[in-house]
Amino acid sequence: MRKNIFRDKMKAGQPTFGTRTTSVWPELVEVIGHTGAFDYVEFLAEYGDYDLHDLENYARAVELFDMACIIKPDQQTQGWVAQRAIGAGFQGVNFVDCRSAAEAAECVRLVRPETPTDGGVNSAAPRRFALMGEAGSPAYVQALRDVIVMIMIEKKAAVEHLEEILAVPGIDMVQWGPSDYSMSIGRAGERNHPEVKAAAKKVFETALRMGIPPRAEIGSPDDARRFQDMGVRHFSLGTDINILHDFLKKNGEELRKVVKG
Repeated sequence: MRKNIFRDKMKAGQPTFGTRTTSVWPELVEVIGHTGAFDYVEFLAEYGDYDLHDLENYARAVELFDMACIIKPDQQTQGWVAQRAIGAGFQGVNFVDCRSAAEAAECVRLVRPETPTDGGVNSAAPRRFALMGEAGSPAYVQALRDVIVMIMIEKKAAVEHLEEILAVPGIDMVQWGPSDYSMSIGRAGERNHPEVKAAAKKVFETALRMGIPPRAEIGSPDDARRFQDMGVRHFSLGTDINILHDFLKKNGEELRKVVKG
């Protein structure tokens, strides 16, 4: 079984660095791998288009490098997608739209192996990451135990029940979602409203206090400084479509200024 680099870094108390893609193009994954700058890449399945073959090819591209991959599925299909992605070679799942401790516990249950001690529902399936007799082996069970479970804290109810959610056994990391949160409190698009900022502060401080590492999504390295001062050590830098848009807008406008006419 392939080692989970993301899990190993967390166990060692090291910071982790990821980036996100809405595309499943394997060569894009390889470009990210060639930078040598990231521990993992996250496929935003909640936003992008894909099929099961895409998940396998995405994971194959990741495995060319000292890197892991995680997936962010829609809530409505999260159980099926999470288990098929893990079977394809993904080593973490970022679960969206949780509103209660019960929903968070169900996310953990979907990922973990079905053993008397783990209490999960992931069974022995000979999918890509466990072919040729590996399915159901001790190494297979350990690989499912090592899958990173990340929970998005992005709903009004989730912030209200934050401590209960963070107390759920098996949660490895949380991620603040200001866009969904602002929408859920009736302030759509107001990511910088004082009420949204207060909720963000609560999420990061409570997670750190309770020993559940929070991850910060940032647009530039400079954005990491304020989170680092709080004690945050896990970061996701940029998303493919935003990176492409920002580069083209900035340089396209400058090109028009240079080439007048």
